[in-house]
Order: sequence, then C-alpha cells, then structure tokens
Amino acid sequence: MTDFNHKHEKVLSGLGFLQDAASRSSQLTSGMVNILTSFEERLARLEKTILPVYHETKNLQQKQENIDKTLASLDHVIGYYSVSKEVEPVIKESPSSQGLDVFLHSLGRLQEAMHFFEKNNPQSVELENVMSLFETGKDNIISEFKEHLAKHSHIVPPITVLEALATDEEEINVNNFSADIKDNLMRIADWLITHNEDDFMNVYARFRANTVQKTLLGLRDHLRSSSVGAVSHQGVSPIAPMSGTSTLLAKSGVKSSYDTPSRKTSKKLQQMLERKANQMLLKASQTLESSTGLALGSRRSAADIIKEDAVEEQEIESFFTEFTALLRLLQSELRLMLGIIPLPHQKAVLSIILRDALEMICHDAESLSARARRSVARLEFGPVLLLFPALRHLVCLKGDCDKLLEGCDSSVRTRFYAMVNNLHTTCGKALEDFAESVRSESAAPLPRDGTVYEMTSNVVLFLGQLTDLSDTVGPLLAQDQSYSNALVHTQPWPKPQRNRALLGLYIKKVLVQLNLTLVTKSDAYSDSSLRYIFRLNNSHYLLGALQRSGLLDLLKVVEPECESIYREMINEQKRLYSQSWNKVLAPIWNSEDVPASVLLSGRLREKDKALIKEKFSTLNKEFEELSREQRGYSVPDVELRESLKRDNKEYILPKYQAFYDKYSNAQFSKHSEKYIKYSPAQISSVIDTFFDVAA
Repeated sequence: MTDFNHKHEKVLSGLGFLQDAASRSSQLTSGMVNILTSFEERLARLEKTILPVYHETKNLQQKQENIDKTLASLDHVIGYYSVSKEVEPVIKESPSSQGLDVFLHSLGRLQEAMHFFEKNNPQSVELENVMSLFETGKDNIISEFKEHLAKHSHIVPPITVLEALATDEEEINVNNFSADIKDNLMRIADWLITHNEDDFMNVYARFRANTVQKTLLGLRDHLRSSSVGAVSHQGVSPIAPMSGTSTLLAKSGVKSSYDTPSRKTSKKLQQMLERKANQMLLKASQTLESSTGLALGSRRSAADIIKEDAVEEQEIESFFTEFTALLRLLQSELRLMLGIIPLPHQKAVLSIILRDALEMICHDAESLSARARRSVARLEFGPVLLLFPALRHLVCLKGDCDKLLEGCDSSVRTRFYAMVNNLHTTCGKALEDFAESVRSESAAPLPRDGTVYEMTSNVVLFLGQLTDLSDTVGPLLAQDQSYSNALVHTQPWPKPQRNRALLGLYIKKVLVQLNLTLVTKSDAYSDSSLRYIFRLNNSHYLLGALQRSGLLDLLKVVEPECESIYREMINEQKRLYSQSWNKVLAPIWNSEDVPASVLLSGRLREKDKALIKEKFSTLNKEFEELSREQRGYSVPDVELRESLKRDNKEYILPKYQAFYDKYSNAQFSKHSEKYIKYSPAQISSVIDTFFDVAA
C-alpha cells in the first residue's frame, strides 16, 4: 500500500509540472504572435513609403541609359568622319611594319566607314577619301602577299631532292613557309577571297611555278655536272647494235656520283645507287664470255662505252629523276597550298605551276624518242632499249599522275599523255624493226671458225633486257592485232599472264627469224662440217642463253615444247656434223676387203698388200686433213666442245679399233710403220686437239 501511494504522488507531481509548462508555452506563443503582427504592420507602412521612390529611380536610370546610347551612337557616327585620318599612317605602310592584325583591323574600319557613307551620305567627300585609302590598303596587302612568296619560295637543293627520291618518299619537302608566314598567307588569302579578289591565286601560281622549274633546272645541272644516275625501278644492259658498229651502254636503277662530305646520308645514298647501277652494267659485257668461253677480242670495254655514250645516258637518267622529282614536287605543292588556295581552285593553280616544268620534261622525252628513232634507222637498237625502262617508269607512275592531273587544265593532261604515247609509239615500232633487222641481217661477216655469230649474241642480249618488262612490252605488242589474234586461239589469259604471253610470242617471232637467218647465212660455208659446227654453236648458245636469261620461261608460255625443239635441233646438227668422218671411214667401210682366211694364213697376195696399203694411206690422209681443219674450228662452250670430242671418239674409235686389230699384224709391208701411223690411243689423242687452233 505504501508503494502504491508513493507512485501515485510521483505521477501527480509530474502532471502538475506539465500543466505549468503548457501554461508558459501558451504565454510565449501569444507574445510571439503579437510581435509578428506588429512587424507586418510596420513592413506594410515602409512599402507604402519606399515603392514610389523605387519607381522614380528606375525611370531615371532608363533615361540615363538612353542618353548614354545616344552619345555612343553619335560618337560612332562621328568616328566614321575621322577614321581616314586615324588609319592613314597604318594603311600607307606595309602590313609587316605595323603587324598584320593591326593592318587588317584598319582595313576593317575603312570598310565599315565605306558602308556607312554609301548608305547615309553617298555624295560625301569622306566616302571618296575612305575608298581611296581602302584601295591603297588592298594594294599593300597584295604586295605583302607577293613579298612573302618571293622571300620564302626557296629552291629545293638537288641533294634534298635525290635523297627524297632514293628513300621513296611520296613528297619532297618544299615547305619553305614557317608557321607564322603560312598563317599570314592564309589570312591574307582569306581576306582577299572575302573581298572578291582572286588574282592572288595567279600570283601564287606564278611564284610557285618559278620555284618548281628552278628546282628542276638545279637538279638537271647537278646531274650533268656530277653524272648522277636517275631514279628508276628497272633498267637495261648494254647491247651491241645489229650492225656491229657500236655498243650501247644502259644502266639499271639509280647511279649517283655526288658526294657531300658534310652529309653522311648523301655518301650512303651514293654507294647504294652505284651498286645498283653496276649490276646490269656488267651483265651484258660479261655474259657472252663467262657463259660460253667465247673470247670477245675486239669488243670495246665498258669504260669506252661509258665515255662514248655518257651524254645520252645522262639524258635518260635525268629524265627518270626529273620526272619523278616533278611528280613529288607537285604532290608537295598541293599540300603546301592548303589553306591558301580554296579547294575548288587548287587544280587550276596546280596546272599553272606544272605547265612550264612539264613542258621541259616533255621536250626531253621527245628529244630522246627522236634520237632513239634515228638510231633504229641505223640498225642500232641500244638507245631505244633505254626508253623501255623510261616508259615503264611512266607507266608505274601513271596512277599517281592520273590522280594528280585529275581536274587540271585539259591542255596539261593532253601534253602529258602525248609524251607517254610518243614513247609508246617509238618503243613499239622499235620492237618490230628489230625483228625485221634480224630477218634481213646482212652486215656482219660469218666467223671463219664457225663460232657464235655476233647477231646471235646481240639478239639474246636485246631480248634479255625485255624479260622484266613484260608489263611494259605486252601492251605495246597488244596494239598489233596479229599478236592479240594469236592469243585468242589459245586460251583466256589473265592480264599479267597475257603480257607474258605477248612477250613470249615476240620472242618466238624473233628467234624464228634468227634461226632462218642462221641457216641461210651458214649456207655460205663451202665446208659442210664447218657449216654444221656454226649452226651447232649458235643453237647450243641460244638454248643456254635462253635458260640463263629467263627467256626460255617466257617462250614456254606460248611454246611449251621449245626446249625439246632446240635439243632436237642440236642433236640433228651433231648427227650432220658426224658425217664429216665419212671420208675417214670410207676405207674401213669399203666393200673391197682382204678375206679373213687369207689374213690368218699369212699368205697375202700382192693385190691384198696393195689394198691394205691403200686403205691405211687413204685413212691417214683423210684423218690428217680432217684434224687440221677441225683444229681450226671454234667451239667456245666447254661442255659442248668436250661433248663433241666424246661423240667423235665413240663414233670413230670402235670402227678404227676393229680395222686396226684386223690389219696391224698383217705382213703387208716391210715398212708397215709408214702406213700404220696411228694407234687407237693416238687417234683419241688427236681428237682431243680438235677445236683448238693452238694444238
């Protein structure tokens, strides 16, 4: 009970505390409401007092702004009347003296004044002054454009051009303009275009055309002074003309003889280019001697050929280099004019830039073609071979040229394609003239010893230069309907294989003409054995040369059995040559003979003794005459020479051995050694001396 009372009292005490707190809270709330009400009333009275002042102030500010705008407009209009005087010192100086930004800003102010006076006071003197000063400023900015071009359009040094070409760079660095100069040119050009002044593009074209042409002329002078080789992807070897009166020097790839001690790259380039040039140079001068053993004798050395043909070679090499350089320079010019020349006008400007330089290149090509045609007319086909790599060079670059010339002036494109067509025509006609010259060859005399005919080696050397040029020669031959018709009747040919097939047809045609000429010429030999040695030498040399040069592979494209045909020819000529032994073997084959029974009995009649003496005497006489003749024959190929000796032994020794064994022990004479001069071993030794004039 006591606990309950205690808790009850505690609850009552808490309830009383809460009631007191609620009473105090009510009093506080009532006081706050009274304060807020009083504050609201005071704010309302303040608003009624301040709001009229605020509106009045706003009106005053608006009036002030209107006054300021009016004053600014008046100042602006008044400024148009003073702009001429203010910018005149800037406009009458060059843009570079004051800075291009300041100059262009001044021109902008003049233009604004012009528009103002044209609209508001077109008859005013101020308009005339502004217009006159504006024209002066325009002339000065055009002069500034010209001055930048003149000062910063530098000729590219020949060494730089050659190094760029040697590394197959797509462009030659012609960026003579620094970033600041390029920016100025772009801004000036943009300003001129905005103001409908487009003559600056002609100015730009003339300056850059002059730079490109002088770069090429400098390159040409460098090539001539230092005998630098040209840039090319293919070349030709030396080849003696059909008339035998001169020999052509032609080089493949790039040769360089310049060397700048301060430029390590130049020296490295020189060594690389010279190695490449020497590869094909040595090929033709050594092919005949190294592969067949044929002594070249009176043939001129490579040094003599270089000295004799230096001018012509240099022109070809310069053509290679200059044309490639022109293409790369123009590609660089397109990049250089970006931002300066508007895109729609770039190809028109490029046409002007390249016109004079292209004309120079075309003139060189026409001169080379004319010289080659004159050489062909003299049956000297060496010079025209130089044109084939030149033509191939143009064909290889045709895609780049087409892309570059697209959109250019039609006269420029026509001039370029006329140059290419001229080379096409010259090379195509030279091929047919060469084939005809083989058919009608009559200048070179027959070799007395039956060695390889000069024309044969010349034909192989000429054709050998075409093996890597099927993509160039094929289209030339395709223009002759007879070649195309010949392919139509065989099989469909994809383009690369078609070009090889066309070249194969040409090689076949020339070789057929050559074989007919060799047969016809060999008929002039009174000695039938020498006639067959001559044919054998030439046929064997031809087969070997065709195999070594790769011509046989081209020939097999259209004549798969060509190798077996040549081998059959060689075997037939060997067989015909073996008939030279018939006179030697005649006594052995003679049907009149001493019976074996008589020889065994040892009782030879006088008639029998005389017959044996006659057989040995005749055989000795014919063998000695044959030996003397055949020691004077020439078989330069070691393999063929030894083969013929071996065939001779296999053909004669068994027959002579049997004859010798039959009669050598017969008592047909007291002086049998007078008749039995040669044992089989001695016959073999004498045969070993054949085809050796010193034996």
